Amino acid sequence: MIFDAVIFDLDGLLLDTERLALAAGTEALASLGHAVPEEVFISLIGIDAVEGHRMLCDHLGCTLDAAALDAAWLQAMDARMAGGVPLRPGVHQTLAALDAHALPRAVATNSGTARATEKLAAAGLGGRFATIVGFDAVLRGKPAPDVYLEAARRLGAAPARCLALEDSDTGVRAAHAAGMTVVQIPDMHPSRERLAHHQAASLTEALALFGL
Repeated sequence: MIFDAVIFDLDGLLLDTERLALAAGTEALASLGHAVPEEVFISLIGIDAVEGHRMLCDHLGCTLDAAALDAAWLQAMDARMAGGVPLRPGVHQTLAALDAHALPRAVATNSGTARATEKLAAAGLGGRFATIVGFDAVLRGKPAPDVYLEAARRLGAAPARCLALEDSDTGVRAAHAAGMTVVQIPDMHPSRERLAHHQAASLTEALALFGL
């Protein structure tokens, strides 16, 4: 087997939540008296909350109350996820294929660990990953490699023997810096950087590249 473990991003890769987050963010900022175009939100995909606040402030030319924005965004997002969290195509088939090969897997995300765990449970994926590493579990979030390196450490796998699956350029940079084989499966917009080792249209296509 070419890999010892598979490490997944979360939002936009396993969970079809980027569109929900865009709508929730638009609502949250509007409640604080701000309007932001869609392309700005798209530029935040894969970015952790601290960097996202900075980028929004730069765009708006003002200081945002980060706590108030986070609370409003969380409330708007929770309302949209009340009926469950939608999955990206091929998630169950992909996890079943990894089960068949007895390949351990983890989630490495720029979401907080507790929040990521809640979303996975709401999507019906609770217990399907050996470990979940959020940005709060490491020193630096993506694009630094920390979440990927910590996930590999917890799985007992050498980074060079890990397959990383990502949707965003930010996440690809993180996995690439960790020394992993990276397949990018873009969600809301195509890659601008093309840094991944491979591009795929879906999770199942990504696994098929390696005979999985």
